[in-house]
Amino acid sequence: MSLNVLVVDDQGIVRAGFAAVIDAEEDMTVVGEAADGATAVRLAKELAPDVIVMDVRMPELDGIAATRIITGQENAPRVIVLTTFDLDAYVFDALRAGASGFLLKDVHPSELLRGIREVASGENVLAPSAARRLIGHYANRPPAALPARNSPELDSLTGSQLRVLTLVAAGLTNAEIAEQLGIAVGTVKSHVNALLRKLGLRDRVHATILAYDLGLAHPNPPGTHL
Repeated sequence: MSLNVLVVDDQGIVRAGFAAVIDAEEDMTVVGEAADGATAVRLAKELAPDVIVMDVRMPELDGIAATRIITGQENAPRVIVLTTFDLDAYVFDALRAGASGFLLKDVHPSELLRGIREVASGENVLAPSAARRLIGHYANRPPAALPARNSPELDSLTGSQLRVLTLVAAGLTNAEIAEQLGIAVGTVKSHVNALLRKLGLRDRVHATILAYDLGLAHPNPPGTHL
């Protein structure tokens, strides 16, 4: 089944370049293009793409605001934010707006295509620099700034789901979590799906952000690795 992709960028030559790379793949089809966030919001509803490749700095409505609107709708497509600017604010704002990926525009075409496939399958993709910034942001926060573990957001989780959430936030894959906890990979997947549903989250990146925000996770906790 072909993945339907919407390409959003205010620079025509950049937009055409991304579209050409994506359309050349047998399993992908560019169903539309937009030059601004407002048009992206409209086309997302009209064309129902599987994935949106979204620029940040655009006229009328920027990519972060457009992503927030799009991902807030029912059956929302997945969004990969692409930008020329490797800035902290863009990383955090994009992820908090509901983006499932954050890449720089100088990414190799193969990495962009891999990212599209991964977010379409429910995974997440972050440029290495963005991942370092995300972890570094929380690593540098003073302990006093971290909320307590007994947050209402976590009350609905079982003990097993809470442990899995901690390991997800530490960057472990399902296979690594299964090995560490001595359970089947399928059981880990069930726990992840259940905790995402209970917490009203779209994916693992947003579960990681919540875990850090609530003080449940810390950079490089004992017994885990990134």
